[in-house]
Amino acid sequence: MSVRQSLLAILDQGPCYGYQLRAEFDRRTGTTWPLNVGQIYNTLERLERDGLVVKDDVDEQGHVYWRITDAGRAEVRAWWAAPVGRAGARDELAIKLAIAATLPGVDAVAVVRAQESASRAGLDELRARRHFADGSQGPETPEGP
Repeated sequence: MSVRQSLLAILDQGPCYGYQLRAEFDRRTGTTWPLNVGQIYNTLERLERDGLVVKDDVDEQGHVYWRITDAGRAEVRAWWAAPVGRAGARDELAIKLAIAATLPGVDAVAVVRAQESASRAGLDELRARRHFADGSQGPETPEGP
């Protein structure tokens, strides 16, 4: 789910508190995927439970900052490298690319290339299935002498 990974990617840039995360997410995605602050805090609690973030300092106003762990950084790296599936009501790819394009140090071109490679592989698989369904018993092979 891209909300989880998006928040981790933002935290990979430095500690934030909940409202900051919401503002950064909105700024980076153009508010195309509105999040309420309750969703942010619920996600942070699950990320903490999973060992991907920890509570950090508390400022004078009482804001609790969250910091990404090494395991969280590894999950973000895996997210950047993995293609997005096309199922779901919201377009995770659009969110992932918006976040990638706005975070320093993220190779957005590599994210696009990974998606393109997975899409081509999916298309090749669909073509092979169609070919098989049309009466062939397998991939076409050139006739030998």
